[in-house]
Amino acid sequence: MTEGLRYAYAVVRDTAAPQAPLDALTALEDVPGVAGEPVVAVRHQGLAVLAGAVPAEDFDEGPLRERLEDMAWLEKVARTHQRVVDTVGAESCVIPVRLATVCQGEEGLRRMLATGRERFASALDRLEGRVEWGVKAYAATPAPQEPPAPDGPPAGTPNAPGGMSGRDYLRRRKAQRQAAERRWGDTEEGARLVHETLSGLAERARLHPPQDPRLSGVSDRNVLNAAYLVRREDGAAFAERVGELAGRTAALRVELTGPWAPYSFTAPDENATPDEKNAVPDENTAPAGAESAGAEG
Repeated sequence: MTEGLRYAYAVVRDTAAPQAPLDALTALEDVPGVAGEPVVAVRHQGLAVLAGAVPAEDFDEGPLRERLEDMAWLEKVARTHQRVVDTVGAESCVIPVRLATVCQGEEGLRRMLATGRERFASALDRLEGRVEWGVKAYAATPAPQEPPAPDGPPAGTPNAPGGMSGRDYLRRRKAQRQAAERRWGDTEEGARLVHETLSGLAERARLHPPQDPRLSGVSDRNVLNAAYLVRREDGAAFAERVGELAGRTAALRVELTGPWAPYSFTAPDENATPDEKNAVPDENTAPAGAESAGAEG
């Protein structure tokens, strides 16, 4: 692999002997890349970028810009990109490269490694032995206990038939409103408890914006969307704690995903010292996301 376009997935340490294959490639033997291509390693200065050859008709700058408007195509690429990263990340530390990062040949990949070497190496040092867990909490839909209040004039009033008086109607509406407020309060408090407890078990935590139900397909309101950086050996205990918290509040539905490669933590902690912040991996190492794409030359 020398000329033509190369799609980059992730950066790992190059710890193998010069002529020996990287261990990471063993896991990828049956995992093709975004164009169905084999994923290989391009090594440079103690690092290796996992990449594959992709066709210019889809991944050159102009066609790629148009392709990124095709949501079905983009979703397929994003899923494949994540599968490659997570396959490697299951056994070793990996720094994901931004979705749809394309370089010109192996030389382009080596330039990317050289330009960001200090920052890639710093991220690998910080994230060695760590994985990311995702936790989402939703306001659970309450079980129906009584028919909803009518929208029209209440029964029993001078203007409406039926046995319910106007006073009863107002009492019922007030009780329903108060019950909804209590449920929402339980939800907020439950989400806060979940996040505080899990943050105490994690080395770092990051809050993401609530999920848009139009994109997620989940109608329940998302009240917590967080990622937690956890030592790999502590993963089972972390998952067990999430399970315990999930059963505490009926008003809250908690979902756990992972472990993943540390997509949300490739940048240093916001509370890090200025020197540490200067070691942020360059933009090519941001977590995979549909909003970011580009070609490297």
